[in-house]
Amino acid sequence: MLTGGQLAGLIVAVFWAVLVAFVALTLLRLARLLGEASKLVRDLGDQAAPLLDDMTTTVKRANEQLGRTDVITKQVAGVTQNVSAVTTVMTSVVGGPLVKAAAFSYGVRKALSNRDGEGRSAASGRPQLPARSSGKGRK
Repeated sequence: MLTGGQLAGLIVAVFWAVLVAFVALTLLRLARLLGEASKLVRDLGDQAAPLLDDMTTTVKRANEQLGRTDVITKQVAGVTQNVSAVTTVMTSVVGGPLVKAAAFSYGVRKALSNRDGEGRSAASGRPQLPARSSGKGRK
């Protein structure tokens, strides 16, 4: 049989053996996890290069389209300026005589209406009411 000191030593030895086995299993699992993580990083690296190439191509095409849009915008701005110039010229050429013709026709109508309605006031174009004979108010 074992004495008390031997039994205590045996318990300590078993405890350390279990502890070492637990740490060994944990380290083994950690090594597997690190192996999987390195494989995942390697796969991501392999896939990242084509993705970056595709993104570069997409950005280049977008820049080309923006350049074309810029050219179209400049052309539309030029057309807008030309239309504005034509509008200004047409307003000065046609607008001036039209305003004068409208003013002339208004003057002729006003003169004819004043000549036809002699009982009307020249200022208002309405018939005048007769004035009261006395200055008194209502009765």
